[in-house]
Amino acid sequence: MKSLLITVFSLAFVLSGCKVNEGEAYEKDKAPEERTEYVGTDGLAQAQKDKLYLMDKELKDKCNDAKISYAVAKSNNNEKEAQAQKAIMANTCKDK
Repeated sequence: MKSLLITVFSLAFVLSGCKVNEGEAYEKDKAPEERTEYVGTDGLAQAQKDKLYLMDKELKDKCNDAKISYAVAKSNNNEKEAQAQKAIMANTCKDK
């Protein structure tokens, strides 16, 4: 019985020293576009930041594309296409 108690206590002591390592909260060495794994609450917070960043980037890209297409349409005297691009710019550009 005494050896069983010693074994149990020593095992409990050893296990209490172990720490589970979850790893990084997110892949800090990667760009937001390339991150795929998020761990814990810090990872979840970073995932939300990354999503906002990616949505903002997508809008900026659409805005820039529309501005270029608008300029091309105007230079080609294509009013229909210019109006279509102007509508896209109104929806995607922050600096309307």
